[in-house]
Amino acid sequence: MPNEFFVAMKLAREGYSIIICTLVAVVALTAVVFFAGAPLWLFWMVTVLLWGLFAGTVFFFREPTGRARYEDPDTVFSSADGKVVVIEEVYEGEYLKRRCIQISVFMSITNVHVNWYPVGGRVVYRNYHPGRFFVAWHPKSSEENERTTTVVDTGHEEIMFRQIAGLVARRIVNYAEVGHEVRQNDKYGFIKFGSRIDIFIPLGSEVLVALGDKVCGSMTPLARLKR
Repeated sequence: MPNEFFVAMKLAREGYSIIICTLVAVVALTAVVFFAGAPLWLFWMVTVLLWGLFAGTVFFFREPTGRARYEDPDTVFSSADGKVVVIEEVYEGEYLKRRCIQISVFMSITNVHVNWYPVGGRVVYRNYHPGRFFVAWHPKSSEENERTTTVVDTGHEEIMFRQIAGLVARRIVNYAEVGHEVRQNDKYGFIKFGSRIDIFIPLGSEVLVALGDKVCGSMTPLARLKR
């Protein structure tokens, strides 16, 4: 994965409202502690904690802008930064209705939470499912957690990918629209606070990653499609 300290960043628009609300709350609480006449040591301790919380919130909603852009119609790229936690053959019953290879990437609280299209083509399916909030690496999270499923028809095959909310996450943002043509590795969504991405690819595809590998969204090839 690229060293993010040397990659251009901006604030993701999905975080604007949360960052503003956090800033207002931090300023208000800092003022309350100050005017309440708290001891100096307590004031500085609370101030450091509150502004540390604000800095952490800003850091979470970062979005890289300086990454190289890759496009290869024979390759499925990672939709997210994180760690590969699942590689297995499964039956996908929501849309594809067939056995596929599932590759799942878990995003920790410190990862960039932007999501990118793993392939290019036409969006043929998008569906939001309200649900529960198991930890994102839990086996049941793929079927029972809050999630949004998207399918892109590449012209050769249909690739399905699913944003899954985790124990902390409560908001999935997905900009895909059925019928729209999309480019590989364009941004398509964001998951707020801890999450996972499942990608379903055809059997026979060459998997290019292993369990535990760290991957970089829009840059790391996950699999090569067999056509």
